[in-house]
Amino acid sequence: MHLKAIPRSGAFLFAILTIAAAPAAAAQDRWVGAWGTAQQLAPMPAPPPMPRPAGADKPAPSPPSAPSPIVPTPASLKDQTVRMVIRPTIGGSVVRAQFSNASGGAPVTIGRARLAKSVSGGGIAPGSDRALSFSGAASVTIPAGAVAVSDPVALEVAPFELLAVSIHLPEETAVNTLHPLGLRTTYIAAGDRTADAALPGAETNRSYFWLTGVEVQAPETAGAIVTFGDSITDGYGTTPDTGRAWPDLLAGRLQADPRTRGLSVLNMGISGNRVRRDGAGLSALARFDRDVLARPGVRWVVLLEGINDINIAAIPGIPATEAVTAEQLIAAYSQFVDRAHLHGIKVAGATITPTEGLWLYSDKTEAIRQAVNAWIRTGGEFDAVIDFDAAVRDPAQPTRMKPAFDPGDHVHPNDAGNAAMAAAIDIGIFAR
Repeated sequence: MHLKAIPRSGAFLFAILTIAAAPAAAAQDRWVGAWGTAQQLAPMPAPPPMPRPAGADKPAPSPPSAPSPIVPTPASLKDQTVRMVIRPTIGGSVVRAQFSNASGGAPVTIGRARLAKSVSGGGIAPGSDRALSFSGAASVTIPAGAVAVSDPVALEVAPFELLAVSIHLPEETAVNTLHPLGLRTTYIAAGDRTADAALPGAETNRSYFWLTGVEVQAPETAGAIVTFGDSITDGYGTTPDTGRAWPDLLAGRLQADPRTRGLSVLNMGISGNRVRRDGAGLSALARFDRDVLARPGVRWVVLLEGINDINIAAIPGIPATEAVTAEQLIAAYSQFVDRAHLHGIKVAGATITPTEGLWLYSDKTEAIRQAVNAWIRTGGEFDAVIDFDAAVRDPAQPTRMKPAFDPGDHVHPNDAGNAAMAAAIDIGIFAR
């Protein structure tokens, strides 16, 4: 229809309606991360032997050992299906998935990928299975360092409804990029079984292989909060398959409040991660672009990092190059804030939780933690402050965790501790 064929008053009305409709059309096309995880190099490097302190006749004692929630992963996969279970924190009716070969090495070929609603034991719900394509093709090869985003599929997904993402690796594929602490059971079966309703006889694991995000189309009012940190954010001390990490519990609070129901939570914690140096994954400074700025729809970042920089620097005999000061960590936090603000993203700074009782704890490590926390609380650079230290510390001895929250390692809050952390967050900051 041509405007010249419409009466003048009709043309004016047509123009008004066209302008008014434009934002609605754009909103339908807006992608927001519903679930995500931070990928790192695998397998995780073994810790180096404890160095011999100067003047000592014996090596430094090994740290106390405790069971790790991170289970071994295969070194490679060939003609095998991996089915991973995820828990999106907002819903939608159009969904797509993102895969990453961020850690490099050889290109990774995914022969087939599918997405479905998950049921217990690694099964998928009848009628929910959707084939994923990549630019129209059923398979995709991801070069080193690259990301592959699937074409969108129609599937009605509710917040916290478990989904299963299945991929088939037809060729010998080194497992170089994964998230080791997935905290949900993953299933590995021989052959291409991506479309199978059940996977009897499958091996189980607890990692996310190459899968780095799931996104939904959402209205303009929706957005994502990235929780960016180390093992405490990753959920190291929590019960697997229960969603008890504080980012999961924060998502539950957001969904329960009408003001924040459109906000998702993307957990970008990596166990062992440091702010300034690589180790368990790239340093936080190096991975900030990939794990925060490149995520769709991000509005806020909750930053909880630094305890590994402090503790690793305290290992007896560690090279002087590993040392860290409060001033260096504070300068790094300022960089996070500046880089986020360039993209219109706000940052909530979270105080570092106490660790007295850890074998690396000392007056020096505590002094650094206290100095950093004082700056987080009073420095004025963050858009909001979340006092996790106050939420979990023992009132009788504030340099240690409350005994009811301590699983025994004196660092990682347990389920109850994570609940206290989530409860300490004023979700009203995200509603503004």
